[in-house]
Amino acid sequence: MIRNIFSVLILVLFSSILCSAQQADQKKLFKEIEKADSLLFSAFNNCDSVNYKNYFTEDLEFYHDLGGLTVGLANELKSFREMCHRGSHIRRELIKSSLEVHPLKGYGAVEIGVHRFYHTNKGQQEKISGTYKFVQVWKLEDGHWKIARVISYGHDEVHNN
Repeated sequence: MIRNIFSVLILVLFSSILCSAQQADQKKLFKEIEKADSLLFSAFNNCDSVNYKNYFTEDLEFYHDLGGLTVGLANELKSFREMCHRGSHIRRELIKSSLEVHPLKGYGAVEIGVHRFYHTNKGQQEKISGTYKFVQVWKLEDGHWKIARVISYGHDEVHNN
């Protein structure tokens, strides 16, 4: 009887330690992706293509519900540079309370959230463009977080502010 109670106590203790370690790993992953997202969009907001490109894999696939599919880092950079040279400024802001980060075993992580975009036309005040949803698949590549897949959606009148 005492042996059975001792075995159960050891199992409970081991489970508690394992659960605590998993929670610590999840917190660490969340902070890493949150930081990578922040650095990526700092480059985006500043039209910094040199740093922006460092956050994507070469085989990037970017799915946009209105714009369609963009395949490859080169095509994304072309689109990014065109956006930055239009004469208006676009700024992205993450809605932090919406952020979810989930591990993808042996690959990286998936980031899910909502973000708001603002635009400023020459000589005008900044205005909200809209609030949209996104899913980003991050790959841990040589110790660096890079986005391999993006799904950006909700670009309709119902979701825009």
